[in-house]
Order: sequence, then structure tokens, then C-alpha cells
Amino acid sequence: MKTGKLDNSTLERIVLNKIKYRRDEVKVSPAVGEDCAVIDFGDYNCVMSTDPITAAVKDIGRLAINISCNDIASNGCQPLGIMLTVMLPPEITEEEIARIMDDAADEAAKVKVQIIGGHTEITPVVKAPVISATAVGRQPVNDGVYRKAAPGDYIIMTKAVGLEGSGIIASDRTEECRKFLNEDEIAEAESYLEETSVVREGVIAGKAGAGPMHDVTEGGIAGALWEITRIGGVGADVDFDRVPVRPVTKKICDHYGLNPYRLISSGCMLIIAQLEALDRLKAAFAEGSVDYTVIGRIVPEGEGVKIDPPGSDELMKALYGETDITVRRQKSS
Repeated sequence: MKTGKLDNSTLERIVLNKIKYRRDEVKVSPAVGEDCAVIDFGDYNCVMSTDPITAAVKDIGRLAINISCNDIASNGCQPLGIMLTVMLPPEITEEEIARIMDDAADEAAKVKVQIIGGHTEITPVVKAPVISATAVGRQPVNDGVYRKAAPGDYIIMTKAVGLEGSGIIASDRTEECRKFLNEDEIAEAESYLEETSVVREGVIAGKAGAGPMHDVTEGGIAGALWEITRIGGVGADVDFDRVPVRPVTKKICDHYGLNPYRLISSGCMLIIAQLEALDRLKAAFAEGSVDYTVIGRIVPEGEGVKIDPPGSDELMKALYGETDITVRRQKSS
């Protein structure tokens, strides 16, 4: 099978459709495009998400914190705890383990989440460090961002696409990158990994009444748009020329033949906002110095941009030589 996440049809067929038992307390269950599980705890919802880091090595500790905390933030919720399962190859040194945990601890402090447990193991089963992170948040029962996208809503994204992918490639393929990037550009790309948290903008957007939201991870902005429109049964009229792509990211994508709109993009939050929430969101982002761009509108299903379901992330092409994908405009129905 292809490296990377299971494609959505296979995921539904052999994973999600195998879940047989359901509890009434579970308000949001596993589904394609759902970032979090939501459990009824009375006056509060328990919001949970889990994700692995497998492609990065140098910044794996920092990214492990952000990927799961970002999912919690996509519900407009501040994460409060995170558990890390750390699987390490036998050749790793104590110094390398310490650096991973220093990075994780520093990032956890930055986003105000406590590392509350986990598991650390040396095993020959892995060839490089692998971390699976499970984050949890607590949210008043009436504060969740659970509405679906609807025609007329505005589509907003924060920061730029490809930050995580660019940073991973520059960090883990540095010698290759020196063939087409100078040292300042490599340092800039590596610094993008310091921007991979979207907790602050997710919480701000939730308080402004915007939503739904989707943190842009594997499959990039195009994959996030596909998932959020699929859940809502709607289309998206997006001007991809307005989607910010930083010059260094463009150079990396051009060299490896990558589609930046399909490149893993932690650090970018996709936000859907009704008209009445848009001005509040813009004001809140201006006050919080959050970089954002309005990239389009939600339209009826079958209209706007035709986006194929996400497959293997473009990062896999740079690391392992695998990819797929298209984004094209479809005819209005």
C-alpha cells in the first residue's frame, strides 16, 4: 500500500465501518474529516484527538505537541493535557531522547498544555523516532464549534500553506536543499516549524463565533477544503491565487515537483465564518496580530472548485518519491 494516511474510501471501508458499539455520551464519533471526538461530561464536553508524527525527525518533539493540540483548537477549545507515546530505535542516544523531550516540553509550555503521561520505549520495530500524541480539552457544553459549512459562508485561512512540509524537508533533507536554497533560506524554512501551532487563532476564532474549523495537516489546504465541504454537503469557490505560499516554500515545491496546496501545512487553520461572525473575527485577529486571508466562499454542492479526495501527502514525494493529485474548477450545476 502507499506510504501515508489511508485514502478515505479505504479508511471508511476497513476501519471506520468496523466500529460496532456506540455510546450515547459520545457526541461526535469517528468520521472522515472529523478532527476530534467529543464526549458529554455533563456541564462540559471532553474534546479529544490523537495523531502520530512519523515523517519528521529533527523537530519531532515540537510537532508532536502541536498536531494534536491543533485539532483541539479546531473546536475553538484550549487544550489542557497531552499524552505522548514515544517509540525509539535502539541506535538512538540519551542525548537525542533528551532533545526530543526538551522540544516537547518547551512547546507544551508555549501552548499552555500539560504533558500528563504516556509511554517511552526502545524497540527495533521502528527505524526512526515515532511519537503518537493524544490531547484533551474541556469545553462548556454550549461553546463547541459544531455547525456545518453552508452556502454564503466565508472561507478564511491563517498564515500560509506548506509551513510544516517546508520545515520538515529543510530540516531532514538539508544537504539536498543546499543545491537550490542558500543558508538563509534553509534557516527560514526550518523556522517555519516554530509556527506550526494554531491553538491561539483557533481559540480566538471560537470566541468570535466562527466555525467550523479545520487545522490543515496531511493533504494540505486542498485536503482540508475537501473534508470540510464533504461534511457540510457543499462546494467551495476558492481563488487559489489568493492562497499565501511563501517564496521559500515555492522554491522547495518547484524543486521536488510538489503541489503546495497538497503539502502538509500545520500552522494553517481553515476557518468558515458566517457573515455575522466575519467582522468579529477580523477585529479579533487584528487585535491578536493573527495573519489571515479570505480565500473564498462556500457555495452549493456541485459548484465552485472541484477538489479530489486527499491521498498520500505531497511530503511523501520529497521523502519517499510518492504522490498524486489535482485541483480544478468544475462547472456550475
